[in-house]
Amino acid sequence: MTVGIVGLGLIGGSFARAIKENTDNKVLGFDISSKAFYAAMLCDAVDGELNENNISECDIVLVSLYPEKAVEYVKNNAARFKKGAYVIDCCGVKRYVCQRLLPVAEKNGFVFLGGHPMAGTQSWGFEYSRSSMFKNASMILTCFEKLNIKELDSLKKFFLSLGFSRLQFSSPNEHDRIIALTSQLAHIVSNAYVKSPTARKRMGFSAGSYRDMTRVADLNNEMWTELFLENSDYLAEEIDTLAENLKKYSEALKNNDRDALNSLLLEGKQSKREDR
Repeated sequence: MTVGIVGLGLIGGSFARAIKENTDNKVLGFDISSKAFYAAMLCDAVDGELNENNISECDIVLVSLYPEKAVEYVKNNAARFKKGAYVIDCCGVKRYVCQRLLPVAEKNGFVFLGGHPMAGTQSWGFEYSRSSMFKNASMILTCFEKLNIKELDSLKKFFLSLGFSRLQFSSPNEHDRIIALTSQLAHIVSNAYVKSPTARKRMGFSAGSYRDMTRVADLNNEMWTELFLENSDYLAEEIDTLAENLKKYSEALKNNDRDALNSLLLEGKQSKREDR
């Protein structure tokens, strides 16, 4: 099988490395940065360059670009994809991408699936990619309704061979609603948290909890700005809910209300335990 990878950054590069290390599949890669492409070639993460002449050879094409660029790439190459090929984006939002690409796939005879590998780091770029990136992670697939059991099983085996522990199926809407809490809000909170003036005086006063809370504050602002805006309704709703909850803690402290504060902390502890 031939796999094409568009975008050889953290996720695309990790896909390339994982495929080459764990399967016998041929990998063709493309990145707008020649530095990233040649780095992938030098470490044998790709077998050659993906281009408009050989894209029709690919049985699977993984599009690891920002959402707007992913949509643009698929539309521009829609007529070149092999009939029946799986074209899977790896974006962090699904409604924006799926709404625009499902009609394109139907018109041009390839299968489009919305994908989201639940893995990553606060760093980005091919130099941070690794073949073990997806170990024990979930791979979310949306827009899968037209696939039969045999096709789904084939995709499951492919992704599990790369280290994923499970294939999670979802609708684009459900994905975006949940990801607003589990991923996007965490990045917003971390980014806002480090803006406290007290953070400049923390040396010698911080331990694991500060490190954990601030890990994703150092983010790719261009990418996350796009992702946040393309999921603005659900993300704003989660921010408002968090703000309302934080206000309750603030009021309990200002009122020196021991019972209220203890109750709030107990509720949070119980919620965390139920979430395990």
